Amino acid sequence: MGNGAAGECDVEQWRHIVAVAAGNVHSARNTGKSHSVGLRADGTVVAAGGNGDGQCDVREWSGVTAVAAGWRRTLGLYTDGSVVAVGRNAEGQCEIGEWREVVALGCGDWHSVGVRADGTAVAVGNNRGGQCDVGGWRALAGIAAGYLHTVGLGRDGRVVAAGRRGAAECAVDGWTDIVAVSAGSYHTVGLTAGGGVLAVGDNGYGQCDVRGWRDVVAIAAGSTHTLGLRADGTVLAAGNDADGQCDVGALSPDRST
Repeated sequence: MGNGAAGECDVEQWRHIVAVAAGNVHSARNTGKSHSVGLRADGTVVAAGGNGDGQCDVREWSGVTAVAAGWRRTLGLYTDGSVVAVGRNAEGQCEIGEWREVVALGCGDWHSVGVRADGTAVAVGNNRGGQCDVGGWRALAGIAAGYLHTVGLGRDGRVVAAGRRGAAECAVDGWTDIVAVSAGSYHTVGLTAGGGVLAVGDNGYGQCDVRGWRDVVAIAAGSTHTLGLRADGTVLAAGNDADGQCDVGALSPDRST
């Protein structure tokens, strides 16, 4: 049930999970089924959901320290800094065989990105929006990929972006004191050192209405929604709730007793 079973939410049997990743960044009628990936404490990986391109064929992986998932694709980062990929490769997004000394990963729809130990970035896959033009980036601490854009977090807390010229989701030049970034289809979210949240890009569903959030310690951007985890364990959500993806009240601890 963990690898390739129908139903991307069939994860009840997963145990000892230390990190998760969700595929299918961009919502469209032709994207097919989503999939979910879990990294166990022992470095093995489990996956559930759509497996039409083999994106859930991770059963043999071991020694993995991080995972990332995009549209019909899964990446795994090994302890030696090399990367493994399974799934759709029609746009070259799985051509990561030469990557070395990688410390962070990100998956967009059609492109894969990574940060090397020296702070430089690598990217492969579709580049029709310029989302893979990251060769000049330096001193990175993190990275995230959306539909047609890539966001890099600098060690100095500043943020850079590559993608469609003039795109709103790339308007991050003025961001400072950022400690984490996440990318949705057409929006970008940043977590400040003080626990606040910034967002730019498409706001058609209210996914960028996060300016009032406080005491946030982690963020995640979906296709058209945004989540924030507070230090007290409660969860915030903004954006598209058509499938109940913003119904996060049940995820927060009951503090009535």
